[in-house]
Amino acid sequence: MGPKKVIVGLGELLWDLFPDGARFGGAPTNFACSAAGLGSERCDVYLASAVGIDPLGEEALAALVQRNVSTSHVARNHRPTGQVHVRLDGQGHASYEFEPDAAWDRLEWNAGWEQLAKRTDAVCFGTLGQRSPDSLVAIRRFVAATPATALRILDINVRMPFISDEAILGSLKLANVLKLNDQELPVLEPLFGLTGNPVAMLRQLVDRFGLRAVAFTRGSEGAILIRGEEVSEEQAVATAVVDTVGAGDAFTAALAIGLLHGGDLQAINRKCCEVAAYVCSQSGATPEMPSRFR
Repeated sequence: MGPKKVIVGLGELLWDLFPDGARFGGAPTNFACSAAGLGSERCDVYLASAVGIDPLGEEALAALVQRNVSTSHVARNHRPTGQVHVRLDGQGHASYEFEPDAAWDRLEWNAGWEQLAKRTDAVCFGTLGQRSPDSLVAIRRFVAATPATALRILDINVRMPFISDEAILGSLKLANVLKLNDQELPVLEPLFGLTGNPVAMLRQLVDRFGLRAVAFTRGSEGAILIRGEEVSEEQAVATAVVDTVGAGDAFTAALAIGLLHGGDLQAINRKCCEVAAYVCSQSGATPEMPSRFR
């Protein structure tokens, strides 16, 4: 099988505070947990983040270990472990209110992160994790330090007011894979003067930023993947939605593993949609993955 691939979730670690209790979350954290659940036999998965010196921090580290995600690059600092208040509408779709100045807002570049970056085969980062100047610098240094062969996956997070044109543009300049959804593409449309149907707009982004691949998720309408000249359009998998939190992150994890191992694009897209549908059918962002997905 060869050496295991190194996959890194880079950025925020937090607790999603639902009306019925707290659940482990944060987009890069969800990505890392899903990647470990899908590919632990073929991948070593790390989270590069920070938690507070508090009970929620201890619980977060334990949750990562339980999910086979390495905590060796999760720092402890004197800010509180991140929290976000989640509200669900009648269809299970979520809205978020983030606590300010959390531990993940104080990420620091260090020698350990540099060593990990040099070994990384795929890293997933977003725009939300860069809401503070400290974390913006640390995240971008990590991504820039990964090998030229690595997948640098940007998962754009439109979380008002923590989004800006600079955050999007600066991140896209570093990325070589882009994942976005049907709420995020309209944000990029006026920013970059995109025109035409979704496939045409995605191709314009590929050409402008030299992307190796782009994924566009559309909820119940399925997903579009583009890799080079290939285009895959896949229908959504029907499921009884409990909540949608973490589904996009699971999609991205399946995408990373598929791209790393050079799979057929249509097969990758189909599996990504199946994984996302499964997460939608479960409560919380990081359910245990069934063996059929491994």
